[in-house]
Amino acid sequence: MDSSIIADRRLLRRRLGFWRLAAVVLLVALGFALYNFAFGEGSTARPHIAHVTISGLITDDDELLERLEKIKENDQVKAVVISISSPGGTTFGGEKIFKAIRAIAEKKPVVSDVRTLAASAGYMIATAGDTIIAGESSITGSIGVIFQYPQVQPLLDKLGVSLQEIKSSPLKAEPSPFHDTSEEAKAMIRNMVLDSYDWFVNLVADRRKLPHDEVLKLADGTIYTGRQALKVKLIDAVGGQPEIRAYLTSRNVSDKLPVVDWDKKSNTPFLLAGAVSRLITILGYGDLVKSQDLNGILPPKLLLDGLLSVWQVGQD
Repeated sequence: MDSSIIADRRLLRRRLGFWRLAAVVLLVALGFALYNFAFGEGSTARPHIAHVTISGLITDDDELLERLEKIKENDQVKAVVISISSPGGTTFGGEKIFKAIRAIAEKKPVVSDVRTLAASAGYMIATAGDTIIAGESSITGSIGVIFQYPQVQPLLDKLGVSLQEIKSSPLKAEPSPFHDTSEEAKAMIRNMVLDSYDWFVNLVADRRKLPHDEVLKLADGTIYTGRQALKVKLIDAVGGQPEIRAYLTSRNVSDKLPVVDWDKKSNTPFLLAGAVSRLITILGYGDLVKSQDLNGILPPKLLLDGLLSVWQVGQD
C-alpha cells in the first residue's frame, strides 16, 4: 500500500480520536451543567416557588428547620407551598416547624397543601400557612394532645420480679411503668396536657380567626374530611394545584414561575429519572411529572418522648 495513503489514514484516525475525545468532554461538561441547573445553585438562583414536603411523624427536625430558614432568606423564592402528609407527632416538634413557617410567611406567601393526611401536629403546621387547601377526601383535624406511658408491673408480677426505688419526692420520675400511677401524678400529667391543649386551641382560634368557644367544640379529637373541614372553617378551600396557583396569583405571584422542590436531597442525585423529572419541572412542564410519592403517611411504631399531638393510625 502506498505510504502516502497509510499516512493519510493515520492522520484521519488521529483526527477522529481527537473529536471523539472532544465529544466525551463536551458531554461530561453538559452533564455537569445540567446537574447544576437541576440540582445545584442554578435551580434556586432564579425566581421560583419553593415546594417543601413534610411527611411522617413530626419531630424536632433540625435539617428541616435549616431548610426553611434558607427558604426564608432566599430572595429568589417568591412563594412557598408546604405539602403535608402526616398524622402528627410531638407537640414541640410541631411548634418549632409552625414558627419557622410563620417566619417565612412574614416575607412571602405560604400555601399549606394538605395531602392524604394532616392531623394533630400535622394540622398545627398547616395553620401556619396563609391559606389551607385540602383534597375533598383528605383527613385533617384531630386537634388535641395526648401523653402515653406503659404499665409493665402486671408482667413483672408474673415473672416474680420487683423494682425497689428511693426518690426525693413522690412526683419524681412519675409516671412510672413499674407501679400504678398515683392520683397526684395523674393530676400533674393532666394539668400539663391541658396546658399544651389550651395553647393548641388558642393557636387554631388565632390562625383561623374563629371564636375560642367554637374551636373548643371542634377540638375534641375529631377528624374531618376536606369537605367537612371546609364547612367548619378549618381549611380555606378544597382542591389541588389549580387552586394553589389561583391563590398565589391573587397574591401577585406569577403563574409562570416554576415550582422547585426544596426537599431533602437524595443520596443518589444522579439517578436519571429523578434528574429528568426535576429538569422538566424547572423548565415549566411539571404537569407531565405530577405523580407524587405518599411515603410517610403511616407512622412507624416508635416511642416518642414528650407530649404528643398525633392521630393514632394503625394501632393494634
